Amino acid sequence: MKILVFDADAAVREIFGKQLVGNQIVYFDTHVSSETLSAHADAEVVSMFVASSFSKEHIDLLPNLKCIAARSTGVDHIDVAYARGKGIEVCNVPRYGAHTVAEFTFALLLSLSRRIPEATHQVREDGDFRTEALEGFDLFGKTIGIIGTGAIGRNVASIAQGFGMEVRLFDHHPDTGLEGEHARYVSMEELLASSDIVTLHVPASAENKHMLGKAELEKVKRGAYIINTARGELIDPEALLEALKSGQVAGAGIDVLEEERVLKDEMELVKGIESIHALKSLIRDHILVDMPRVVVTPHIAFCSRDAYHEILSTTAENIIAFVSGTPKNVVATP
Repeated sequence: MKILVFDADAAVREIFGKQLVGNQIVYFDTHVSSETLSAHADAEVVSMFVASSFSKEHIDLLPNLKCIAARSTGVDHIDVAYARGKGIEVCNVPRYGAHTVAEFTFALLLSLSRRIPEATHQVREDGDFRTEALEGFDLFGKTIGIIGTGAIGRNVASIAQGFGMEVRLFDHHPDTGLEGEHARYVSMEELLASSDIVTLHVPASAENKHMLGKAELEKVKRGAYIINTARGELIDPEALLEALKSGQVAGAGIDVLEEERVLKDEMELVKGIESIHALKSLIRDHILVDMPRVVVTPHIAFCSRDAYHEILSTTAENIIAFVSGTPKNVVATP
């Protein structure tokens, strides 16, 4: 079976090469492009990372396509409904890195609470070891609001309690087993109003788009911190900018941005951005990157060696299962 593999680094080539023996695999270091797909129109399987969009137009360039193997949990970069409508299976990696992302959530939080980026810059750039401008705050005794209590959210709650934090939880499908002396489910309104830190752990969807917008950020406890390691689309960047400027939000740890695919390859600006909204959002994302009290990382919360290898191995297993006629980890039609 001919398999096109995009965003292919050395680890992808090594693991796929070992697990997908007997298939014709064509690797590309680059993102998905119409030109590349047109040159390989006989491909039956395509695999890509979240940095690559896979649209209706891309799907139509591959008349023999039978399976799209996403190397991610989220599939908002793929036109799943159109693919399923054409009888094409879409597989993902539903469970990986739950501890990895939870740990990174606290890496961002500790960077903010203890002023680590500023301290590092002060010493490295200025040779300045004074501490007057580097006062931070303890996590012990603070309240953390966790929006979304799937595997990652549950691990965040566990780590938070290890720090001696009070935990407030929100989910449309509560797991009451998480509740205890220092953790309980509350309404979204109460979570926002009572939390010193608000952290997001829900998937991107039409329902969740800009779930933290102007109205929600106005309800946040003044001086709170926002952490997002989930999806950039969950936060309205314009509203977050205004909240940061006004002091309503004291700081933010952001691993995901709404237009991060464009930020990762700004040559897209030359090729043309699809909408004025995308351009405005890109500009706001750029301002966020440069703001004080904001730590921005390039979507690496998942990116530990252990979690990454789990993603690749599971994706290869998904392809093997599809080829053998027993597809698994199939994404439901939205």
